[in-house]
Amino acid sequence: MVDASQELERGRTSFERRAWLDAYTALSEADRVEPLEPRDLDLLATSASLIGRMDEYLAVLERAHLAYVERGDNLAAARDAGWLGMTLAIRGEMGPASGWFGRAQRLVEREGRDCVEQGWLLVPAVFQREAAGDYDGAHEVAAQAVGIAERFGDSDLAAIALHAQGVMRIKQGSIVEGLQLLDEAMVGVTADSVSPVVAGIVYCGVIAGCEEAFEVRRAQEWTDALTRWCDGQPQMVSFTGRCLAHRAGLKQLHGEWRDALAEAKLARERCEEAMNRAATGQALYQQGELHRLQGEFEAAESAYREGSAFGREPQPGLALLRLAQGDVEAAAAMTRRSAAEAAGPFARATVLPAHVEAMLAAGDLDEARRGADELAGIAAAGKRTMLDAISAHARGEVELADGDPGAALVALRQAGRLWQELDAPYEVARVRVLVGLACRALGDEESAALELAAARDSFERLAAVPDIARIDLLSDRTASDLHGLSARELEVLRLVAAGKTNREIASELVVSEHTVARHLQNIFAKLGVTSRTAATAFAFQHELV
Repeated sequence: MVDASQELERGRTSFERRAWLDAYTALSEADRVEPLEPRDLDLLATSASLIGRMDEYLAVLERAHLAYVERGDNLAAARDAGWLGMTLAIRGEMGPASGWFGRAQRLVEREGRDCVEQGWLLVPAVFQREAAGDYDGAHEVAAQAVGIAERFGDSDLAAIALHAQGVMRIKQGSIVEGLQLLDEAMVGVTADSVSPVVAGIVYCGVIAGCEEAFEVRRAQEWTDALTRWCDGQPQMVSFTGRCLAHRAGLKQLHGEWRDALAEAKLARERCEEAMNRAATGQALYQQGELHRLQGEFEAAESAYREGSAFGREPQPGLALLRLAQGDVEAAAAMTRRSAAEAAGPFARATVLPAHVEAMLAAGDLDEARRGADELAGIAAAGKRTMLDAISAHARGEVELADGDPGAALVALRQAGRLWQELDAPYEVARVRVLVGLACRALGDEESAALELAAARDSFERLAAVPDIARIDLLSDRTASDLHGLSARELEVLRLVAAGKTNREIASELVVSEHTVARHLQNIFAKLGVTSRTAATAFAFQHELV
């Protein structure tokens, strides 16, 4: 016969030791024999949530809430109601979530006195304002919650609200202040003065904030800390999926693609088990990215689509997939839409690099330059190494396409150095391809060959199949075959040979007449001719048209 008191004590002890499955098992057994008191129901609910049994978590927490109501403990009941609402909101069940928030509000008002629960009622309002794009309002409400938390000494509320303040500042573009707030939120977490659920929420939120701010080194540090925190609780399921997803993203950046894909797949399983739709969608998007980079296009498409079903916008990955598949029109339409929709500097910085690539592929040099210029402005304001690298890369792409390989090399050399600092081998290799093309356009074929060979070696190590194919295609026709002409110069030459005027060429390529004239000067110099007629004759003679 089961001794309920013995199981209850075992459950409480296991909870203190953070052996969540043991705590759940013992408390469940005790509850089966004799219904638990509401405080022990809270422990059972927390244990259920940390082992990923979210339906049971909700059911047990509702029981605890009702037990508190029956006892007239309105504030404890309100707190449980608030957590029920937040959990349902994360799952996308906004109607029931709103109902629980309303009940929590009514219970606090019924109590009729100043209390910390008033601060907790502000938390849903923070995220409601964030969803509406009102970052100033969200920050203000979060600041009010911090004040209440400090007044009542509630470290859980302080950590949640400080983290929210930091995220809002980052979304507004105030990186330094935002990161300082995130670091302050982590003080309670690293000091082990917050509850395990709040610790997990803040860990993941802080890392996501660092990623949004393109703060790679800080994201790496907090991800390592989160990994240690998770490893110290081997029976925990919740938060381990998000930890794996963060690790997968960093491993992808550092070129550890095989491990990154394995962790992204496991992250998807863990996040889905914990019923976290947003995190599941992000893990699927990361799978799509890794499949795309390795040329596994069907698997990438499937992952993007499945992630979209979980609410994760599949851009810019899906647009880059279409570009890799040769569907430039679809890619351009996707990046135009996502760039127009993106709000806030860092959200835009996430989609603009793909937009620049798509616009260059579509021949819209002016729009590509506008995207690169905007990235430069964001990078100047953000002052982050990764933003600088992204901006320099885009600027180099545009200058190369615009027929100015000298200017392209200045930007690309900067991008290469910065990506090297960040230990991002794939990005370094992508830059080296462009450097090779710039050297080729300047007539330095030997340096071009060295750059392309080095890039190919990196792509081989990464198994970046589409990039290997591109280099092989570039190597099939050397600079001597093209007489040093860039891809855009060759395009202009073919239009000249077709009898087009500068104005007509400018209209067709969506560039200025000044740009066309500069291309022609470069073409004449490289071909050793002095007129359009001679350039046309040269093109036909050497089978360039």
